[in-house]
Amino acid sequence: MILVTGMSGYIGSHTAVALLKAGKDIVGFDNFYNSSFEAVKAVESLSGRSFPFYEADLRDIDSMERIFKEHNIDAVVHFAGLKAVGESVAKPLFYYENNICGTVNLLKLMEKYGVMRFVFSSSATVYGEPKSVPINEDFPLSTTNPYGSTKLYIEGILKDMCKANKEFSVALLRYFNPIGAHESGLIGENPNGIPNNLMPRICQTAKGIMKSLTVFGDDYPTPDGTGVRDYIHVCDLADGHIAALDKIEKDTGVHIYNLGTGKGYSVYDLIHTFARVNGVEVPYTVCPRRPGDVPEMYSDPSKAKAELGWEARLGLEDMCRSSWSFIKDK
Repeated sequence: MILVTGMSGYIGSHTAVALLKAGKDIVGFDNFYNSSFEAVKAVESLSGRSFPFYEADLRDIDSMERIFKEHNIDAVVHFAGLKAVGESVAKPLFYYENNICGTVNLLKLMEKYGVMRFVFSSSATVYGEPKSVPINEDFPLSTTNPYGSTKLYIEGILKDMCKANKEFSVALLRYFNPIGAHESGLIGENPNGIPNNLMPRICQTAKGIMKSLTVFGDDYPTPDGTGVRDYIHVCDLADGHIAALDKIEKDTGVHIYNLGTGKGYSVYDLIHTFARVNGVEVPYTVCPRRPGDVPEMYSDPSKAKAELGWEARLGLEDMCRSSWSFIKDK
């Protein structure tokens, strides 16, 4: 059985559907900090399968241990964690306590109960401000914000665990920028409160909830002055986790993969594509750059293709169309 932490979140819910449809048995948990139980019900509906689910917090090791006691866990796919760059700059201790201390609690339980397979939801932020693009897995590692630092520290902890125990196997999946939603429209990115990520803010602006989208900086050294990122459809990302699980079932040690499309799109590219494919207006206002952001980041995903047999299939128009389909009537 596979434990999916942060299962009701954006990426966790899509991956849970993919796992269940692939015939895997799962147990999920979440503390609902930035999600809701509606996603759990949607996962059951989309997969046609039920599964055990717990409301728990990584920082409460006793509540977490109940899951390990009640289920025979074979592997963990770890999504639970705070993920907003701007919020991490404002609340660094909150991020370090939740992301790092919570993950250490999870790893202690895995060690205690003999669970040796771990897929970690890492991030391209561990590359800091790269000197060139596209970025491959051998690039130097550094961070520009506390969120990225938590991911990098956890990667280090996992590498150390693999050195200490040769039976332990880890996949470090460095995501670029997930957007989009399931084709059913039942699950997608719908954060509680004011969203931090770009696509939910575009959607709220298109719906009229926000009067204008804030574009943080148009003076970067990029083709149109706005930040360039590698946007990947969340369903492609979910499939990458299944491929990674298959890999670590066969091979021990540390396995590191970029999950991205290998293409860079600017903030303006995303805004204009979203408006065009969905026939909506997305008014925006340009403001100064945001602390911790870097000008340009996109991946070289060739290692994942070569070793996992995985590559992204869906394009920017698919991402924009499915995002709006999910959120427009909510």
